Amino acid sequence: MEMDPPRLGMGAYSGPVRPVGDGDGGAAGETMLLWALGQPAAQRHNAFVRHGAHSLTLDACGRRLSLLQSPSSMSTPGVTGAVVWDSGVVLAKFLEHAVDSGLLTLRAARALELGAGCGLAGCVAALLGAHVLLTDLPDRLKLLRKNIDLNVGDDARGSARVAQLVWADDPHPDLLNPPLDYVLGSDVIYSEEAVDDLLLTLKHLSAPHTTIILAAELRNDAVLECFLEAAMADFQVGCIEQQQWHPDFRSTRVALFILLKKPPSQPDVLL
Repeated sequence: MEMDPPRLGMGAYSGPVRPVGDGDGGAAGETMLLWALGQPAAQRHNAFVRHGAHSLTLDACGRRLSLLQSPSSMSTPGVTGAVVWDSGVVLAKFLEHAVDSGLLTLRAARALELGAGCGLAGCVAALLGAHVLLTDLPDRLKLLRKNIDLNVGDDARGSARVAQLVWADDPHPDLLNPPLDYVLGSDVIYSEEAVDDLLLTLKHLSAPHTTIILAAELRNDAVLECFLEAAMADFQVGCIEQQQWHPDFRSTRVALFILLKKPPSQPDVLL
């Protein structure tokens, strides 16, 4: 399958981005491309994380981060945010690498991490200078607060705080005022049943200039195709290739997407 050529820059990210859906393949073509070329099942599962451990350590932003995990919570149906996934590590290290490379600016930006879980990407964004709202369901916020306290101190360039956000619910006005510069998410594309709620939330959170960066675990091609097909109705979608990621944190089991909300269509003018 022929890949769409990359273009330079999308939203706030100024590096190369390969458009998704511009060619004839659409969502199905992109999904087939990721599975055919990347062979995600052939790479080791959980290469950067240990789900059985009660904490994950990671060097980022000139310090050693320690993220508390709750492995016992994984036995509860539907709970995935109690541990860090490879996609969270990939996203966090991509943000650091992109900022260090001058391809992304987070200083003084307003960001929101969606389905933050243990909060790795949000904590790294705060250390890189962003003012971050780390959001999740009510029963996940205690762990988030602990990890913020452990990893984002008074010496951080930015700031981090926790807020409740249930997908598909109208977000509290405080989350949108001032408008968000970034929405970040890892492992948020996990079931077809959640796709509509996720996309509705992304639309609620997105201003015209908001850049959405999502790291997806490649577990199920049908789920990813469902998400991309639905997303392309309201968003421009691009894929950030692995050559742009942190060189030590690349995995064919993860895909990195960037989304921008499409401008409203203009009504036809009758002459």
